[in-house]
Amino acid sequence: MPPAIQPFDGKSVCLFCGSSDRSDPIYTAAARRFGEQTAQAGWRLVYGGGGVGLMGASARAAHEAGGRVLGVMPGFLRSRERLYDEVETLVVTSMHERKTIMYDQSDAFVVAPGGVGTLEEVIEVLSWKRLDLHGKPVIFLNINGFWDSLLAVLEHSIAEGMTPESFRQAWSVVATVEEAVALMQRADDMPHLKHDQR
Repeated sequence: MPPAIQPFDGKSVCLFCGSSDRSDPIYTAAARRFGEQTAQAGWRLVYGGGGVGLMGASARAAHEAGGRVLGVMPGFLRSRERLYDEVETLVVTSMHERKTIMYDQSDAFVVAPGGVGTLEEVIEVLSWKRLDLHGKPVIFLNINGFWDSLLAVLEHSIAEGMTPESFRQAWSVVATVEEAVALMQRADDMPHLKHDQR
């Protein structure tokens, strides 16, 4: 039986981001601003449940600003990512369960700087979008061009005919937290994509 989640009537945004404490402080500051502005906008923050790195910074800021926060963490990561239990947190059995709950509980995704785990998460939601399994916004928070290399790979896949041209509509790119928050608030205005059939 899936874990019980406290009811929430508003919109929720899933933040994919890094758990490293060794990243550039500009990324941590942006994560804090995102958490705070998400709370001020009345959105619930859904994230990976950790108390370290950008994850911890965003969750603390959202909580301190009076916002709702939902963390989801596999049990085996409790010590590594240091569970932030000041907010509602679900401890699940696997990475797959974590990602499923984060997806199901969210109306939009924002992708802040992060490592291979963040990369894996965003590629999965983009893949689902490519298959027309959802129409939720995927927004890259491309601070200091952090995601430029990944975006170039996606463009290369399109240029080489491996991915349809319409896939370019599957994501948006912004440079600031303010732009990300403004764009996620337009989630209902973004149409469900229908990609070229292969």
